[in-house]
Amino acid sequence: MDAAWNRVRTVFRQRLSDEGIVGGSLWLRDASGVVRRELVGYADLASGRAIDEETIFHWASITKTLTGIAIMQLRDRGRLDLDDAVVTYVPELEAVFNPFGSMEEVTIRQLLSHSSGFRGPTWPWGGTEPWHPHEPTEWSQLAAMIPYTRIEFAPGSRFGYSNPGIVFLGRIIELLSGDDYEVYIDKNILKPLGMFRSYFDVTPYHLLPHRSNNYFVDGGSPTPNGLDFDTGITVSNGGLNAPIPDMLRYLRWLGGDTTVTEHAASILARSSLEEMWIPQVSVPPTPSSGVTEAVGLAFFITRSGPIEVIGHTGEQLAFLSFFCVDPTSGVAAIAAFNTTGQAADGPPVPNTRLVRAEMRSLVLGEVFPMLR
Repeated sequence: MDAAWNRVRTVFRQRLSDEGIVGGSLWLRDASGVVRRELVGYADLASGRAIDEETIFHWASITKTLTGIAIMQLRDRGRLDLDDAVVTYVPELEAVFNPFGSMEEVTIRQLLSHSSGFRGPTWPWGGTEPWHPHEPTEWSQLAAMIPYTRIEFAPGSRFGYSNPGIVFLGRIIELLSGDDYEVYIDKNILKPLGMFRSYFDVTPYHLLPHRSNNYFVDGGSPTPNGLDFDTGITVSNGGLNAPIPDMLRYLRWLGGDTTVTEHAASILARSSLEEMWIPQVSVPPTPSSGVTEAVGLAFFITRSGPIEVIGHTGEQLAFLSFFCVDPTSGVAAIAAFNTTGQAADGPPVPNTRLVRAEMRSLVLGEVFPMLR
């Protein structure tokens, strides 16, 4: 095992150095609970603050898995059915142009499995001025855009990754619970797991010393984007911030460890969690990836040889991340990076997406078989 881990950590350090990635963090947890970690580079260049165990990263689309769990909680409480029409809860969606039929045919299950036909990116109407909001900040702003939205393919017919679909699930959570999304997730998932340093959007003052900056590179030196940004009404799609030790609590729970806290077992029935990992739609293969993927309910199911894991990736501004968990053994890996390249022509430098894919493949291929 030591040889495999040493190879992984060596490759991790070398690839971050080769690509000019400012900072990154990779953690592994084996079936017995032993944690290995590799911390590289800086959380903030200007202050010289290094990446450490307490560094807070932005997790972007990994937030979607929390949204899915919240929907399953509401399902188990009898508040909704996964095959209910989304317009039952979000009637504004009646105004979406659907050339394939009625909006009554678009279901909560399809939103969870990225098979609803909604577009991929969030909203195409944003601007580039520094005073423009990162995302719409109010539901009324988003609702005003809905009549300009269309269904791109027949709902349920195939996979099509959709950020707006998850935003609509966040709206359902708020309407049925009476809580803001952030409050609901904090009360029903984060706090019961003991994730006390996890939060959404703007960093609380006492956690600012641990917050990672993030950097774009466009043919020159890294340019900081700043510590914070507001995901607004799209928070359910990608607003989570947390240090990796908090995220490991989440991964332990996904891996079947209900001793994370005394409240962990009550968050969601294991049978409901495992229901989320049943493949709903296949994902088109990525050339030379060496893995096959399907999407369940808010989680991706990835097979690499004999290893099958559940997980998700995240990417927003210059933060990139991934996690994967073997739900049978509890073995887990998680990584985060705070830099990415921008290029009008050719591959970006740093190509952090490529580094993320390489590290995930290496972990699944060489380390997971030994940790189980």
